[in-house]
Amino acid sequence: NMAKFHKGKNVLKNPDKYLGNKDNIVYRSSWEKTVMINLDTNPNVWKWTSEETVIPYISPIDNRPHKYFMDFTVFYRDKDGKVFTTMIEVKPFAQTQEPVLTKGKRKSTYAKELQTYMVNQAKWKHARALAATKENCQFVILTENEIFGKRK
Repeated sequence: NMAKFHKGKNVLKNPDKYLGNKDNIVYRSSWEKTVMINLDTNPNVWKWTSEETVIPYISPIDNRPHKYFMDFTVFYRDKDGKVFTTMIEVKPFAQTQEPVLTKGKRKSTYAKELQTYMVNQAKWKHARALAATKENCQFVILTENEIFGKRK
């Protein structure tokens, strides 16, 4: 998938909205870039940041602690000044579904997919748990379906 290999630095139109190092906002896919442009230009977004929220998690593969860097953390503020937070992970829809060993798929490919899936599930479980401890906070996974409005 070409989307994965699209890397670069995002240049902000509204740098005052960005929390963190404004000169080093790196996207790792065209999908992330699309989300960044939206956050930067969306008038409903009060503040946002990329890969600044760090979530510790235990990997089911090696049972050791790892750090999970959330793709985006977005802050919205309503007319009364109340702040709402959305933590966003950008992932291909396929990676949100449990892999299946289909005919013709190599076992090694399936094993790798299963490992990725298990690690992602662990990360997302910890992200949801963290969101649950914060007021007005939610964790969402955006896939190409949400980003580009594709219908299944």
